[in-house]
Amino acid sequence: MMKRMNLLTVLVGLLALGAVSVLAVDGITKRISFARGKSSATVRGAVIRGDADTWIVRAKAEQMMTVSIRSVEDNAVFTVQGPDGEYLQDAGEEDEARGVTNSLPYDGDYRIRVSGTRGNATYRLTVSIK
Repeated sequence: MMKRMNLLTVLVGLLALGAVSVLAVDGITKRISFARGKSSATVRGAVIRGDADTWIVRAKAEQMMTVSIRSVEDNAVFTVQGPDGEYLQDAGEEDEARGVTNSLPYDGDYRIRVSGTRGNATYRLTVSIK
């Protein structure tokens, strides 16, 4: 009886971990590169409901970064997180940003996280740094 109970506990635990893993699934994580002599780049992608893609771009403090997104059903939004982990102005979790321009506070990697507001989202993300 004790063996059966331990086995049941282990199975329930594994099922719970599986459910958490499914909820935590994320899309791609890629670095954005600029072509030689260019200050902007456009990438394309698609996220499924509840999923997010992460795009990483390196920049220097005091540069101006403009990020904009277009999607087929106008249902893709983004956040921008600085190297310090803080969100840039108008590009936080509650903002549902589709276009922002900010002076960058730090040197380092900025993480642009793209998600859908409803359903699946096919998008085109443009990043410009000057």
